[in-house]
Amino acid sequence: MTLASAHIRIARPTNDIEKLLPFYREGLGFEVLGVFAEHQGFDGIMLGHRSAGYHLEFTRCRGHDAGRAPTQDNLLIFYLPDDSDYAKAVAQIEKCGFPAVASFNPYWDHYGKTYEDADGYRVVLAHRASPHSSSA
Repeated sequence: MTLASAHIRIARPTNDIEKLLPFYREGLGFEVLGVFAEHQGFDGIMLGHRSAGYHLEFTRCRGHDAGRAPTQDNLLIFYLPDDSDYAKAVAQIEKCGFPAVASFNPYWDHYGKTYEDADGYRVVLAHRASPHSSSA
């Protein structure tokens, strides 16, 4: 196995897992893939899409302040080149009460919409092909 074929977990701390759930589960349509509690002082949840090569993990450490996103340019970017897929994703997250925010980097306002979770971390729904695809 090489890194190119590895599954990726993107993990970050939070002070309140429950506050993040509506954004990722309802807004972005992620499934709960796993949950753990009281594991050496940590609680956590894994969210994603079962068929995807990635998932997100959010952890809470009792007695530790995780703080908010360090900048407005900490981004997860999902490339949605198909008009219908993009429109559905935008409609879903906005229907769940998460309005788009102005991007720190105006490039993302030109190519999509940016949304902010309860911790200030941002997700971009980019209406274009990913940079590594042949149609970018």
